[in-house]
Amino acid sequence: MFDVINLGCIRGERRLFRGLSFSASSGDLVELRGANGSGKTSLLRILCGLAQPAEGEVRWEGENIRSLGEEYFGSLAYVAHQNGVKDELTAVENLRIASGVAGISLGERPALEILARIGLAKEAYLPTRFLSAGQRRRVALARLLAIKAKLWILDEVLTSLDTAATELSARFIGEHLNGGGMAIIATHQDLNISARATQRLEISSVG
Repeated sequence: MFDVINLGCIRGERRLFRGLSFSASSGDLVELRGANGSGKTSLLRILCGLAQPAEGEVRWEGENIRSLGEEYFGSLAYVAHQNGVKDELTAVENLRIASGVAGISLGERPALEILARIGLAKEAYLPTRFLSAGQRRRVALARLLAIKAKLWILDEVLTSLDTAATELSARFIGEHLNGGGMAIIATHQDLNISARATQRLEISSVG
């Protein structure tokens, strides 16, 4: 169970939001919507434990994530608005290194299988600087399939993807949810993802 309780966020002298609460359990999808600058990315960083809230708390399995440390971080996968891929590395190298950082030893063959699954079989050994924006986004998303975390926290996950890649991404997010996972996704787009339950939260800046 994932619980957000009376969460508030202040950046600089500006309050972004206050009193935000929601819960998610296995199979649930939470869509976060709001105008640019409303605080969606700030919220996701708080949910990941990368930033502290002004008030309120985030709980994982009943415990505040600030007290759980690696126990919590090992349960989540975060894909930010920026892809976080290294230009000089190939797609397969990016995937294997990112998996290693997450504590997952990923061999070359399973890495290639994941890249093939997301449509990058032919580009696996190209330095990512030669890939299109959509292909680089696919490399970032491939980490989700390698890490196998229960909670996926995704920031504008479908940005730069063409229709085929969008449908593919929605499908494997749906598979993750149907397999008992959870996903919290900031988005401007209709996701059309199959989930046990879907919550749509509008984040409105109050500052």
